[in-house]
Amino acid sequence: MKKTLLSLFAMAAMSATALAADVKPALVYGTGGKFDKSFNEAAAAGAEQFKKETGIEYRDFEPTNDTQGEQAIRNFASRGYNPVVAVSFAWTSAMEKVAAEYPDTKFAIVDSVVDLPNVRSILYKEEEGSYLVGLLAGMASKTGKVGFVGGMDIPLIRKFGCGYVQGVKAAKPDAQVFQNMTGTTGAAWNDPVRGGELTKNQIDQGADVVYAAAGATGLGVLQTAADNKKLSIGVDSNQNHLHPGSVLTSMVKRVDLAVYNAFKDTKDDKFTAGILALGVKEDGVAAVIDDNNKSLITPEMQAAVDKAKADIIAGTVKVHDYMSDNSCPN
Repeated sequence: MKKTLLSLFAMAAMSATALAADVKPALVYGTGGKFDKSFNEAAAAGAEQFKKETGIEYRDFEPTNDTQGEQAIRNFASRGYNPVVAVSFAWTSAMEKVAAEYPDTKFAIVDSVVDLPNVRSILYKEEEGSYLVGLLAGMASKTGKVGFVGGMDIPLIRKFGCGYVQGVKAAKPDAQVFQNMTGTTGAAWNDPVRGGELTKNQIDQGADVVYAAAGATGLGVLQTAADNKKLSIGVDSNQNHLHPGSVLTSMVKRVDLAVYNAFKDTKDDKFTAGILALGVKEDGVAAVIDDNNKSLITPEMQAAVDKAKADIIAGTVKVHDYMSDNSCPN
């Protein structure tokens, strides 16, 4: 009897090991490129962290257009990859189709909702993080004029801009906020030259702080601000180090955790489907202060951000979400 039990335990242990080994994570980026120093690179960092901790390899793919994205998601699923994580709202319809075709595969999508029993949808309260960096922009601005350069003109990016405006005006009610979008197609995420042109135009109008929410296009925003001795604000990843002393702060969006957790939860057999909404309270978004920008942040600015965070968590400050009604109160 004892031998039989030991054999059963050994078989169970082998089975569990086999299951863990069968985890084959795959990651499909948005069209801005893996090394955009922003959104996609944050996703890659989460995958790398998982690989470093577990030794489990993952596969990834950089689509350059919408057709390639759907092909990649289907290709990974058909070849037994699990989970398949797609970072970008652009893959919503592709995910709806493919996840329905492969009900035994676990999927995750960032920045969109796919209502299927095998899909985890990860959303962020970008308006809250943008409010915090807007507050800093308003306090740092000497001209009372600041800028915002978005990538693709979609409600999600308007959501960043609206949160930013609310934060700026909380600091300086009479401040002017210039807003420009880079384009209306996926190419808008990877056009740093155009990002620089839009930034220069805003600077010429008096803006002395410019917030970029534009993927790799934002690299042109940060560079142009630095060249003109103005301040910029990075997005998604911590971009403070790109131009130390010129990047006022970065609005980080923890896409790395979304990817890491999807991989790890699948490995640990703890994967859950449904919607996750991550804001200030959940450490999903934040304004980063580190050695690269701390000289730009006064004690008053730090105190204002700390208070705003506490007020958002307590519910005494409610940052309007543009996507709730496609409008911005300011």
